[in-house]
Amino acid sequence: MNEEYFDEVNVNNDVMGPRTRTEIHRLALRHRAAHILVYNQRGQLFLQKRAPGKECFPNTWDASVSGHVQSGESYLDCAQREAQEELGLVPTEPLEKLFEVDACPETGMEFLWVYRTHSEGPFMLQADEISDGQWFATDHVALWMRERPQDFAGAMPLIWNLLYPPE
Repeated sequence: MNEEYFDEVNVNNDVMGPRTRTEIHRLALRHRAAHILVYNQRGQLFLQKRAPGKECFPNTWDASVSGHVQSGESYLDCAQREAQEELGLVPTEPLEKLFEVDACPETGMEFLWVYRTHSEGPFMLQADEISDGQWFATDHVALWMRERPQDFAGAMPLIWNLLYPPE
């Protein structure tokens, strides 16, 4: 398998230069990722369960789509590419950018751009990345996240609390 290259970025999210995926993760360097939250007409959110072989946060529930921004790639291009790779989804509307999350240990030192889109599925899950995927009511996710935050990939509680601030 060919090594992937990501851009190492500084604390201000300025590109420092390309590094291999292995270097980025081994040295815990800041880099970039994009996440998409996919909702259906009933307002349910599709969550993916990360495959057991994933390097970071295996066997945890995550955003509908999540992936690394390749060296030289934009956040939006990454989000669209990952949607097609992970779910077989080509959004029929422009992705709505919700917000950014700064790099921190919970995100795996990734600066994240979080997008939203709508789809009814069905999806074709990328088996080496995703072991399961299901629709969930947002109130169910909120309760689940409060009771068992360890079930979620590190960035998901941060994303959730920005999207649905605790009362």
